[in-house]
Amino acid sequence: MCAKKTVLVTGGGGFIGSHLCDRLIQDGHDVICADNFFTGSKENIKHLLGNPAFELIRHDITHPLLLEVDAIYNLACPASPVQYQFNPVHTVKTCVLGAINMLGMAKRLGVPVLQASTSEIYGNPAVHPQKEDYWGNVNCIGPRSCYDEGKRCAETLFFDYHREWDVAIKVVRIFNTYGSRMRPDDGRVVSNFIVQALKNQPITIYGNGEQTRSFCYISDLIEGLVRMMNTPKEVTGPVNLGNPSEFTMLELAKLIIELTNSNSELIFKPLPADDPFRRKPDITLAGKLLDWRPQVQLREGLTKTIEYFASTLEIQ
Repeated sequence: MCAKKTVLVTGGGGFIGSHLCDRLIQDGHDVICADNFFTGSKENIKHLLGNPAFELIRHDITHPLLLEVDAIYNLACPASPVQYQFNPVHTVKTCVLGAINMLGMAKRLGVPVLQASTSEIYGNPAVHPQKEDYWGNVNCIGPRSCYDEGKRCAETLFFDYHREWDVAIKVVRIFNTYGSRMRPDDGRVVSNFIVQALKNQPITIYGNGEQTRSFCYISDLIEGLVRMMNTPKEVTGPVNLGNPSEFTMLELAKLIIELTNSNSELIFKPLPADDPFRRKPDITLAGKLLDWRPQVQLREGLTKTIEYFASTLEIQ
């Protein structure tokens, strides 16, 4: 077990952030969670509020934050298309100003900072599967660009701070992740399909359903984040974190209908602008640097996630 640290998790009230807070406390660290609760929820962390190892700060990282910590995980940002397109200017500010503020803190304190980047860096990829050396195919003026280009700019800032001031950076590119504490209204495909199936409502598929995604269960992702933070200083990334098993939207919908024993039918709607047709990570580098590979298969992870939504939505 590593030495006890005080760790800042921005976006710690969110889906991924709250699970990371749990893991860090489990590992014996003190955790400071900073969240403005634009998309996060106090429900995700209420079980931690009485824990002496946990501290909550309501804060928007577009504004400076002065703390004394030993490590920083920067997860704060709306992460689903519905959320990040709701206030696109603020999404860009969160990506860019948030990165500057967290990098400034890391520089001042001389501590490592991990950036939760995204597979959206690759846009609608012309290379498959996506490796970290692929520069991407992104529309810089489209409706998704507030997030895509915001995260790309954040990566630029991280590497410039590293080159100019030797800040210890860790950049991970997160592919589709799912599990408990996802918001039922976040617009992500897994939560959409599960909620619709549990309610026996029509399942909405955009396009012809042949577009693919790769789904990583939350516990696997958290393990990857922690392993990345614990690498030597010279390991900067970017490193892909995701599950390389690829599924079409039709396959996902049919599996969820099976697991929920739902009567839902499939309905098809036009594909949203700039929606990637294929998305699959090459995780060779994560295996080499982190000795990491996802352990939870889709059927197992979906079963757990369905149980969570069924209890949360009070659907029996």
